[in-house]
Amino acid sequence: MEQQWRKLDGQRIRQPIEDEIREMIVREKAAGHELKICIGTDSQVKGRLTQFATVIVVIRKGKGGFMYILPEITHWKMSIKQRMLMEVSKSIDAAYRLCRICTLYGVDMELHADINTNPGFKSNDALKEAMGYIMGMGFAFRAKPHAFASSSCANKVVQ
Repeated sequence: MEQQWRKLDGQRIRQPIEDEIREMIVREKAAGHELKICIGTDSQVKGRLTQFATVIVVIRKGKGGFMYILPEITHWKMSIKQRMLMEVSKSIDAAYRLCRICTLYGVDMELHADINTNPGFKSNDALKEAMGYIMGMGFAFRAKPHAFASSSCANKVVQ
């Protein structure tokens, strides 16, 4: 079953996300906007459930932006490191689906991981693996405090 992406206002995306993003890029570039795409995922444990949200943040350089959201819920019990790497995996999945389109239209893309660079935080245990995973797949990597797509945008969805 196809995952159900939506816009921030709740409007469902009724076509594959690749088609939606391609149409959006063509429309935005025709309007004269320079674009950048940032992809991130955050999660929140709520009782027996873990709620994930992957976001595709589209930045109109100097003119604001908007985002697409993919909410997911799982019953899997995970350690914090497993959860951080699952977040990264979900972001890579979304990025992999869009990388050809972004390359074709000259749109920069980076992946944001909600992982702290400070060793005093539990999420830091997954930093090296996450960075290697993302960069090994050929994507630009950002961690906290520069990972706003995951630590701010996706975080708002799962809170």
